[in-house]
Amino acid sequence: MENNEIIDMGVFARLDLRIGKIENAEKIEGSKKLIKLDVDVGDEMRQLVAGIAEDYSPEDLIGKLVPVLANLKPAKLMGVESRGMILAVDVKGKPILLHPDKEVPAGSRVR
Repeated sequence: MENNEIIDMGVFARLDLRIGKIENAEKIEGSKKLIKLDVDVGDEMRQLVAGIAEDYSPEDLIGKLVPVLANLKPAKLMGVESRGMILAVDVKGKPILLHPDKEVPAGSRVR
């Protein structure tokens, strides 16, 4: 189901979207889909959990630049705290990671 709700710039401006650099990645024991990521978001390292383990191996993720929603309310997944969310495209139920087309510093704002 698609969400076609129209929002104003004020709502968009409240989103803290940044480019993060994945510094470490490991599968979460007991889960087929979840990977724990340590992501540099510029001013700090964040632990994120992403449901991409069926499509990406942890070693292939290290060093990748990805967009991160940094001001998402923390959540626990399989007992592991996630402090943000990486953004991906959904193609037929499969995640496809997004990347900047040029090298940018970790923490760069998405606007």
